[in-house]
Amino acid sequence: MNVAETLRERVQTSLSPEWLELDNESDQHSGPPGRESHFRLVVVSDAFEGLSRVRRHQQIYALFADLMPSPIHALALHTFTPGEWQQRGGQAADSPDCRGGSKADPAG
Repeated sequence: MNVAETLRERVQTSLSPEWLELDNESDQHSGPPGRESHFRLVVVSDAFEGLSRVRRHQQIYALFADLMPSPIHALALHTFTPGEWQQRGGQAADSPDCRGGSKADPAG
């Protein structure tokens, strides 16, 4: 099972989301093609009712503790209750463009 499949399975099993969107954004960052290191995760779940954004993120991070910091280097989280998701019109923010920072990039 690859990293993306593992992430998806753990979220499905633990949070029973109404909406789950997982994007592998690794190719937008420096490194060899085909890697799984940078992800954007949008989760809409009743499990987030009454939780602050920090608590929601902590809940997600706990699911992936064994995968961070390797192989997962970066994880952009967008967590919503069904009501919040509806208010947003079913949209989450896009990830910002990579600003570099690779050891191989002298400007980083």
